[in-house]
Amino acid sequence: MQIRDLPYTDPGEPDVRSGPRFLLWLGMGQLGGQLKSLAWGLLHQCGIAGLPLGVGVAVQAVIDRSGTRLALAGGLIALLGAAIALGETMLHRTAVTNWITAAARVQQLLARKTAELGSALTRRVAAGEVVAVSTGDVEKIGWFVEALSRFAAAAATLVIICVGLVLYQPALGVVVAIGVPVLALAVLPLLPPATRRADTQREKAGRATELASDTVAGLRVLRGIGGEELFLGRYREASQEVRRAAVRSARMWSLISAVQVLLPGLLLIAVVWYGATLARDGTIQVGELVTVYSAVTLMLYPLRHFEEIAMAYSFSRPSAKRAARVLALQRATDPSGTDTGVPSRTPSAQPSRLAAEGLSGDLYDPATGLLAPEGRFTAVVCGDPDAAGRLAERLGGHVAEADDLPSALLGGVALDGLPLHAARTAVLVQDKDPVLLSGTLHELLDVPSSGRVAPGEALAAAHCDDVLAALAQASVDADGDPMRTRITERGRSLSGGQRQRLALARSLVTDPEVLVLDEPTSAVDSHTESRVAGGIKRLRAGRTTVVFSSSPLLLDLADRVVLVHDGEVVSVGVHRELLHTDTRYRAVVTRETDDETKALEKWEETA
Repeated sequence: MQIRDLPYTDPGEPDVRSGPRFLLWLGMGQLGGQLKSLAWGLLHQCGIAGLPLGVGVAVQAVIDRSGTRLALAGGLIALLGAAIALGETMLHRTAVTNWITAAARVQQLLARKTAELGSALTRRVAAGEVVAVSTGDVEKIGWFVEALSRFAAAAATLVIICVGLVLYQPALGVVVAIGVPVLALAVLPLLPPATRRADTQREKAGRATELASDTVAGLRVLRGIGGEELFLGRYREASQEVRRAAVRSARMWSLISAVQVLLPGLLLIAVVWYGATLARDGTIQVGELVTVYSAVTLMLYPLRHFEEIAMAYSFSRPSAKRAARVLALQRATDPSGTDTGVPSRTPSAQPSRLAAEGLSGDLYDPATGLLAPEGRFTAVVCGDPDAAGRLAERLGGHVAEADDLPSALLGGVALDGLPLHAARTAVLVQDKDPVLLSGTLHELLDVPSSGRVAPGEALAAAHCDDVLAALAQASVDADGDPMRTRITERGRSLSGGQRQRLALARSLVTDPEVLVLDEPTSAVDSHTESRVAGGIKRLRAGRTTVVFSSSPLLLDLADRVVLVHDGEVVSVGVHRELLHTDTRYRAVVTRETDDETKALEKWEETA
């Protein structure tokens, strides 16, 4: 895989049983790239390891006054220099490719999981953790994958050098062969505390990131109640904890670095002292001593990779664990299966065929008894906003993980039993807090759709005239085209009502078979709400639409109004009828208190 070939057509199915297994799966998925890096790394480091031989031969040639051997030594050094340059260049190229492709694979896996779970993701995993996994954790995982091949090349080079020195000069080679494994393993006792300190630092950093994200998201509310200083103090304290944890972690890693410098230095002193003694006694030649000394000196470079791989693994292991935890989340399915006791329109049809044909029919929730007839505008009234949100999610085929409730049915087919793309195409759920991504208005409305609803029609139905005027005024283009005006992240430059209506227009453009809207007009005034309600009904004529709302303006336009109380349907009718016949419905819609409801019931009985 080359960088130009990204993204992956299919990033694959990861092994998410643990963090190390996920790292192993990533490494095996890039086996070709790892082998290329290993080969170029061996060329590079073996070239470096071969330099002492050339230097030793040159020194001995000068001592022996041999011009031929000196020329051969010069040619060998030049050849090794070319190998080092080529190996270093290609090693960097292939290693960085491994890093980027590994990070891209993880990013694609996370994006696919986010699309699969939708809004359920942040209910099952903290938002700060999702941000940490998709940013810093991806980089650390890529670092380990990139360092793995370079470490393998360094380890192989050390083995080659030790074996070569034993064969070249057994007396000194044995000392080096014994000392190098000791140097490589000397830092192992220090790795567990260093890893624990690094984990503590990352945990504190994750909490600080989550606190900062929550503070920024609620900054407008905090300013309104004068609480920004309180949260600023909390973040300041959290950031100081991160700083202290980072300092403790850095101290341990600096100790490991010091050990990596001290012990090789002691080995070098021992080799020089012992080699000088042998040379003085005439056991070895001066050129051989220079060769062994230079080889031991250059061994410090591959030994550095042992420290790097230890750091990379200690940092990437918890990152891979977090990524695996997110990727292990599964789309919840109906625990009772698709047989819910409701006759199926197509009991023998396979999901793939249904997806190809396109689903249609009544939308039915077996858990509450809610029925939304095909092609009708159905309004649902719930006294509990949280219960309304959960019911809206279930109507979209999102069965909560902790629920033992069956999935909603569309035309008698369980939505959670369908392929994800088929369920998303059939039913679109817009929650009460929709998100606007940064970009132009044209990009915002450029979403997969049936093609039957033009962006202009959707904007008109959502009554976005004032939004378009504001965007045109803010446009940097000469023609003031609002469709090319950039919307800031999450639409923070717009008011709550403007963001809500733009999100509604985006949902209307998709023109799904079933559109479920949770409080689509809660942030607009009554005049605008009336026009938006009329626009929804007009544009969605003949299409199944379910709106969760307690607004009389919306309810009065609905073909069918359903009251859900304590998790089940208790009344069905039209707004004006239910307003006079059902006291619970009237209490929710008119916001009556219990005392007012009892007084009205008593008056009606008296009358």
